[in-house]
Amino acid sequence: MSELLVTGGAGFIGSNFILYWLKKHPEDNIVNLDKLTYAGNLENLKEVEKNSHYRFIQGDISDPKIVDQAMAKTDIVVHFAAESHVDRSIMDPAPFVKTNVEGTYVLLQTALKHKIKRFHHIGTDEVFGHLELNSSELFNEQTPYNPRSPYAASKAASDHLVRAYYHTYNLPITISNCSNNFGPYHFPEKFIPLAITNLLENKKIPIYGDGLYVRDWLYVEDHCRAIDLILEKGKLGETYLVGGLTQDISNLEVAKKILKIMGKADTELEMIKDRPGHDRRYAIDWQKIKQELGWSPQHSFDQALEETIKWYQEHQQWWSRVKSGDYQTYYQKQYTR
Repeated sequence: MSELLVTGGAGFIGSNFILYWLKKHPEDNIVNLDKLTYAGNLENLKEVEKNSHYRFIQGDISDPKIVDQAMAKTDIVVHFAAESHVDRSIMDPAPFVKTNVEGTYVLLQTALKHKIKRFHHIGTDEVFGHLELNSSELFNEQTPYNPRSPYAASKAASDHLVRAYYHTYNLPITISNCSNNFGPYHFPEKFIPLAITNLLENKKIPIYGDGLYVRDWLYVEDHCRAIDLILEKGKLGETYLVGGLTQDISNLEVAKKILKIMGKADTELEMIKDRPGHDRRYAIDWQKIKQELGWSPQHSFDQALEETIKWYQEHQQWWSRVKSGDYQTYYQKQYTR
């Protein structure tokens, strides 16, 4: 039996990971530490909130006292907590530096104090910058860092800190840099859920610039499986890149697939002004995790996209509450009695 501290467990990937872990490892205990910013939603975890193996703590990972309390009896830290929306980092970088850099530092210091057996850090492929359209180049574990947004720069800094604590203090760490995730509970200001929910509201899908931007889409359940394998078999001090695709697909193509599945016409696309510093292409070589740990995605992109659309069609109350902001009252109703 293991005791896990999951940071950012009320967010999109973190909540999916907690749901996955408690199904796969029902004997383990999980402490979920989340600040409940705009992207944290405890409704994601309704099905486990009464589970005796699960406990929620509201708190900031940059608060040493709260982190110390949360980590006191845990063996493993899985660190998701991060400010993650590029557009928001462009408007105001300060919270990204505070959470992603200072918060990671506090967690690492506390992990040393409590002699944590494994500290797994969730990174992003955005730390590598971007690739040229129509090239065959892929990001791999040796790709030099070249972040191009305040968000990516703050995540690059956190990766470097985690590695430094392995080399300097022998903290047992692993890192995974993942591509763009999608699936259930994805916050609907992100591209795929925004497109789906806009169509369900009879609104258009907004497309930045020429729409030819390429992302390596990863179904969130496949990502959770990858983390599980890294915790079980991953080599200490190593980084593993986790991607979901073997061929490029542009945002415009993704939008058109969504339109087709939902029976809508291409007239529902709306081309809008591009954002500053918009990375052209991400693509990941995930051969290392495949060869060393035996991981590969179990869902094709088209299959996962259909499942995701079906989930949003069946959970209109969830995303309607998120879009309206009503989801933020859930904590007060459920946890402040």
